[in-house]
Amino acid sequence: MVSLVTGGAGFIGAHVTNELIQSGHKVVVLDDLSGGFEDHVNEKAIFIKGSVTDNHLVQELFKEHQFNYVYHLAAYAAEGLSHFIRRFNYDNNLMGSINLINESIKHKVERFVFTSSIAVYGALEPPMKEDMHPQPEDPYGVAKYAVELDLKTAHEMFGLNYTIFRPHNVYGDYQNIGDKYRNVVGIFMNQLMQGKSLSVFGDGKQTRAFSYIGDVAPYIANCINVPESENEIFNLGADQEYTVLELAEAIQKAMDLNQPIMHLDARNEVVHAHADHSKAKEVFSITEFTSLIDGIKKMADWAEVVGSRASSKFENIEITEKLPPFWSE
Repeated sequence: MVSLVTGGAGFIGAHVTNELIQSGHKVVVLDDLSGGFEDHVNEKAIFIKGSVTDNHLVQELFKEHQFNYVYHLAAYAAEGLSHFIRRFNYDNNLMGSINLINESIKHKVERFVFTSSIAVYGALEPPMKEDMHPQPEDPYGVAKYAVELDLKTAHEMFGLNYTIFRPHNVYGDYQNIGDKYRNVVGIFMNQLMQGKSLSVFGDGKQTRAFSYIGDVAPYIANCINVPESENEIFNLGADQEYTVLELAEAIQKAMDLNQPIMHLDARNEVVHAHADHSKAKEVFSITEFTSLIDGIKKMADWAEVVGSRASSKFENIEITEKLPPFWSE
């Protein structure tokens, strides 16, 4: 079994790669290292530095390796920032995906596994369910939903089988804690280790179901062995939602570090977002989730070993109007 994992040097992708290699797959990782790190890539994988937007490179990889399965996790997953990097968002998250889908059709890939996002639901009333009609509220969610729709048409026209996951607020080791635009758990841990205040947009009462990576990656990797998951969409993540303020308190306790909360101006974001996982529980026989306390502790132990990372500035902002000042620093 030969599998391509895009974004395999990134957070979820590195974990999916590990799961696949443990299962006996030969894995080729394609990653441009814009958000990942080469030392996260399993040493048994073949690592190719490059982007899914490089259509020639994608074509050559498919010709050379004749993939059985494609796991597409490469994306710039900054929902809030996507309003201000619209062209970059669609080039990377939509057009890059189309390059992969085209080659998967041509080379008769057995299954295309795509990580979409809970962002496709927008501000629909939680808990979000797979049978709801998505109404994304940011360009990131729009791009993810467009890829979902394209996979559906590719299946109907060419027989390309797929499985789509909509994970949400995933955290854990390998997360890029130096990215100040996304992944609030990593942002808070990085700020604490640097002795900085915890930056919270608005009042901090936004709710999310923070999901530990160990409750997400194994199901993404193993879905190809579950016939009932073929050509289906699944929400994937934790059941219990928490406010951002509750999250900040849990992280401070786990790291035994305390810094004041710095409330920033509220940004344009969905206030309450959590999903129903009944479908995934039934199909994948999921019986339990890692608690927030246990998951945060595991990530905190990893983060303390890795240490803090400098926060890099995104240099390709296309629209500065209404850009939060915190992101322009």
